[in-house]
Amino acid sequence: MDSTIRIAAALIDDDRGHLLLVRKAGTRWFMQAGGKIDPDETPRDALQRELREELGVELADTCGHYLGRFTAPAANEPGLTVDAHVFHVRLAKPVVARAEIAEAVWVLPAAAESMPLAPLTRDHVLALVRRLHC
Repeated sequence: MDSTIRIAAALIDDDRGHLLLVRKAGTRWFMQAGGKIDPDETPRDALQRELREELGVELADTCGHYLGRFTAPAANEPGLTVDAHVFHVRLAKPVVARAEIAEAVWVLPAAAESMPLAPLTRDHVLALVRRLHC
């Protein structure tokens, strides 16, 4: 069995400096919206599909700036690692938690630091947020 999960994730913020975090049903960890990349998908295709399914957001092909590829322990699958392609998405409209998403919250990055965060968010995404908002 492969111990790596390939995912696409979105660092979503708004024009006021808030970060969107989601929590999947049955878990306690907050993380970025996104999910597994299917074998026939590019990371951007997977991100578009996941944002539509999870938040009802239609992401245009030209939206979403690629920030890089990062690895971290998987939050909800012990012993596995995520290999994440992370994109920056700026949203100005409300989102609705759908599919497996139990909660979607807008928070300031400083407030996020005290939340139960997935390792990818804690170890990589918050640093990316700081770089974007400098």
